[in-house]
Amino acid sequence: MKSFGLNRNIPVNPAQTALLVIDVQNYTMENGGDYVGMDPAEIEKKYGYFFREMRSRTIPNIQNLLAASRQAKIEVIYTVIGSHKSDGKDLSLDYKISNMFCHKDSFDAQVLEEVAPKGDEIVLPKTSSSVFISTNIHYILGNLGIKQLIIAGALTDQCVDSAVRDACDLGYLVTVPTDACATQSRVRHENSLANNSGYCRQISTQALLAEIAAAA
Repeated sequence: MKSFGLNRNIPVNPAQTALLVIDVQNYTMENGGDYVGMDPAEIEKKYGYFFREMRSRTIPNIQNLLAASRQAKIEVIYTVIGSHKSDGKDLSLDYKISNMFCHKDSFDAQVLEEVAPKGDEIVLPKTSSSVFISTNIHYILGNLGIKQLIIAGALTDQCVDSAVRDACDLGYLVTVPTDACATQSRVRHENSLANNSGYCRQISTQALLAEIAAAA
């Protein structure tokens, strides 16, 4: 087998890196979407693990990554699930089948307040699992001179995973802080990370924060 002498274990270069925060929005948290009005016991039974992970681990780690990225002049970009059409007609077939609907101007489509954008940070409404399919993010990243991506958010095994794989195939070096993303169960989270380990570099948030600080 031919070796090109390349690998994914390359520290981030702030000038060429963007932090991509996937779908941490009101729709995907307990104060939005289908969770509004749902019986608390049912929420706990079906989604308790996910919300505990988001509140106790994922969101705090994303907050730390946002602070470090802004300090190091790393671009920050968000995605949110959000249709452009009021009836959701422009949503992907998968989103329609999954009944995942919120309009881009609605409360549900806004980034969660705890990790809200600052200044002119870009927010991209998307209508498919992968942001690379239903937005012009690849064009935007090219204009910004981005060659490396840090990808965090939700869900690990769905929209995060889709973004990681597409970004890899489009030529980006991808880093996933494994404790800054979450999904509906520990098994799903760990299986997803095992499956996409061949597409990205996986690292803890603390190690990545130290790396960013050293680079800055």
